[in-house]
Amino acid sequence: MSTNTLTSNRMGKPYKGLAMEGIIAKWYAKNTGRAPEQKVIFNKIKNALPVNASILEVAPGPGFLSIEFAKAGGCKVTALEISKTFVEIAKANAKEANVNVDFRHGNASEMPFTENTFDFIICVAAFKNFSKPAEAIREMQRVLKPGGKACIMDLRRDVSMESINKHIKNDLRISGINAWITRVVFKTTLLKSAYTKAEIEKMISQTNITKFHIDEDKLGMDIWLEK
Repeated sequence: MSTNTLTSNRMGKPYKGLAMEGIIAKWYAKNTGRAPEQKVIFNKIKNALPVNASILEVAPGPGFLSIEFAKAGGCKVTALEISKTFVEIAKANAKEANVNVDFRHGNASEMPFTENTFDFIICVAAFKNFSKPAEAIREMQRVLKPGGKACIMDLRRDVSMESINKHIKNDLRISGINAWITRVVFKTTLLKSAYTKAEIEKMISQTNITKFHIDEDKLGMDIWLEK
């Protein structure tokens, strides 16, 4: 077990590290998590969506994935984000895309929704940053409808720097100083915050979830939960 805390003091802040606000959030929105990558994620999971689904994205950042769901039509999309700057950016991006997404400011471990609200929940590249991850999983289970599914996609701590460098070059397609900054962030922050598959399994064991599976890939893992 690493120094990652599976549960934490309820008085602590809801995220690890620096707040994604102001200039930091704006840099992130411009250089990572961009629309083309979100299209790939959407196409990967779209077949798991029921007809007329009520969808929640947890920690949407700039909002591009939620926008992809809204563009597909036939579903109601809500997104919950702890960063006020990201909420503002995401709302602007949705307006520019001419789609309707209900972006809200809130905490993943204390969601402002009633139980049995959503058919599907998605959380991409943010779970490792939650200071109370087990509580966030419990909240996902609480707000899911019976039979609903959640998918958490995130980095694995045991991924190689070679794979990360390929991701920066081939997937994010950034170079120069932005590529260097992104590489440093991965090495000094993201990898240290990330979990292994075994740690995620132990975390899930602290909840009432019994139906789940974890798929690993070259960079991360997809954690599928079912209520």
